Amino acid sequence: MINPNKKDKGINEKMKHIILASSSPRRKELLEQIGIGFEVRTSGAEEVTQATESEDIAQELSKIKAQAVWATLTDEEKEMSVVLGADTIVCVRTSEMKNAKEAREFCILGKPKDEEDAARMLHLLSGNTHQVFTGVTLIAKEETKTFYECTDVHVASLSDKEIADYVATKESMDKAGAYGIQGIFAKHIIGIEGSYSNVMGLPVCSVYRELKSFLE
Repeated sequence: MINPNKKDKGINEKMKHIILASSSPRRKELLEQIGIGFEVRTSGAEEVTQATESEDIAQELSKIKAQAVWATLTDEEKEMSVVLGADTIVCVRTSEMKNAKEAREFCILGKPKDEEDAARMLHLLSGNTHQVFTGVTLIAKEETKTFYECTDVHVASLSDKEIADYVATKESMDKAGAYGIQGIFAKHIIGIEGSYSNVMGLPVCSVYRELKSFLE
């Protein structure tokens, strides 16, 4: 847990409890970085959605996580808590057409099942621009809010050896799109357009502002 002296007093004085409905170490790190006090609770809920658009998938999965944890709270906890759920997916076009949204020829990448799946994902990202969508859901007794953020990420062309070497580090195995922008893979990132923390798994500026709005 973070040093209480570094907590954001503006958020935490108004709210006794923020619950992060995620076991992601990156999301935990990002909330700690901006000084928000919280605890982690996960539900193990089945993450299944009928949504087809990238932003809808991310938002729906974030809502499933948050609602599952909210359902485990006591009435007393619900009076004093806000649950924060998040889900991140990677969307990459699979055709030569420039506008993936118009072409509808794109692939949704979650976490790889194994090293072979990770290599497959990295081949898709190589020399391409992809989008990272993070859906976020905030639940309190009086209100539920769901939103998303999207970041464009430009990846350099990767050789088969570079992909194999990266997969061998095991860094890709628990991350959407099979890479971590904050890790070894950073050397293959040409640039991004949008929130860096969103690519890590949580758009902290948007989350902070929405939490403030939630409490007004």
